[in-house]
Amino acid sequence: MQARKIGVLLGGLSSEREVSLRTGEAVLAALRARGHDAVPIYVDHDVDVALRQEQIDLAFIALHGRWGEDGCIQGLLELLGIPYTGSDVMASALAMHKGKAKELFRLHNLPTPAYYALHASEAADLAGVHGDFGYPCVVKPIREGSSVGVAICHSEAELAAGVERALCFDDELLVERFIAGKEVSVAILGDRALGAVEIAPREGFYDYANKYTRGATEYFVPPRLSPERYRGVLAQALRAHVALGCHGATRVDMIVSDSGNEFVLEVNTVPGLTPTSLLPKIADAAGISFGELCELMLAGASLATRRGNGERRVLQRTYVGDDRREAAHTH
Repeated sequence: MQARKIGVLLGGLSSEREVSLRTGEAVLAALRARGHDAVPIYVDHDVDVALRQEQIDLAFIALHGRWGEDGCIQGLLELLGIPYTGSDVMASALAMHKGKAKELFRLHNLPTPAYYALHASEAADLAGVHGDFGYPCVVKPIREGSSVGVAICHSEAELAAGVERALCFDDELLVERFIAGKEVSVAILGDRALGAVEIAPREGFYDYANKYTRGATEYFVPPRLSPERYRGVLAQALRAHVALGCHGATRVDMIVSDSGNEFVLEVNTVPGLTPTSLLPKIADAAGISFGELCELMLAGASLATRRGNGERRVLQRTYVGDDRREAAHTH
């Protein structure tokens, strides 16, 4: 049987290009170390040409942010008939748009902080729009990742500054109630919660710098939660993954409030796979090495259009150490 040629898509055109390059290079090295014929595909405006030239059989998506995590590259791969890792076009687009994701969380009775959407055209009347929403609050570009453009605001002046900065990244923002508590991220793989990590930045909140600077943040795997609360966090995260129709590996970001309640913030459909990333930390604690994690993500590569045409999804059981996992494959 001829070996499949795998294209690792990295780089991209978003504000997270540098992180994507690090993720892609790590994945490329891991796949090659495990004997795969893997090639890098550096994504720019000519990505369709590169994909046709390389003649790959599968795409491992290592793109973060716009055009890579929001359904755009997934749609192109569907058109070209190239199976790819992760969620399909619809789930990717919904998860990337923080407002639409929160609407679905509420529809599925998942707890999520109170919020409102703010368009650039409304920024002139910020005090009127914000009204009695109160402080502190969190301002986020509605279609960005890696905490790009995020600010925690404690006053009207800070809100105005936060909105002005966030509008540099998107013309639509999300203003969300700030919840004091533990930041927790849950890893989902193959429709199963692998575990979670508690994130404790040494200074400030888990912004871009704290995410990608070694030593800037402490991590606790598992989180410092009671067994009952930990089970609740895993269950809510899996429900969020399912609510958006996600596939493969995702990372669900949550807050466990000081009063002990869980809140879903967002679902990341292309989690980072850099040395400081959360998904590999959680997988490692579950007994899954980085190479095995990449292998399992690759095994889930598929085309949504083919799944929709009645192809069978066969459940394949794989074992790593003493841990039993199940991964769905399309045939």
